[in-house]
Amino acid sequence: QVQLVESGGGLVQAGGSVRLSCAASESTFSSYDVAWFRQAPGKEREFVALTTWSGGSTYYEDSVKGRFTISRDNAKNTVYLQMNSLKPEDTAVYYCAAGSSREPIATMTRSRLYDYWGQGTQVTVSS
Repeated sequence: QVQLVESGGGLVQAGGSVRLSCAASESTFSSYDVAWFRQAPGKEREFVALTTWSGGSTYYEDSVKGRFTISRDNAKNTVYLQMNSLKPEDTAVYYCAAGSSREPIATMTRSRLYDYWGQGTQVTVSS
């Protein structure tokens, strides 16, 4: 059982930056693909970004391409989401999730493919 804990959220002004962290309890975390999802009030949870288990491949939702960067440090059992040029519409609770489905990367935007989830961290972007 992998436990995930997100941190780094908070209140930031539009145009600012935030780095989220997702720390795992198990060293086996390095064998999992990891994604970030977000859920805004009154909306469904949506995919944001993912990194494959080795960190060799990444994939982003179109609205965050060029602004967000996902990375991982398997030695620290941690995945990061660097968020730059933030917009009010980025306001949401951000969740990290880990899975081992090994589906084609473009299909791994579906939340049901992930086995483990963190509790989420709130990011609020003020205009």
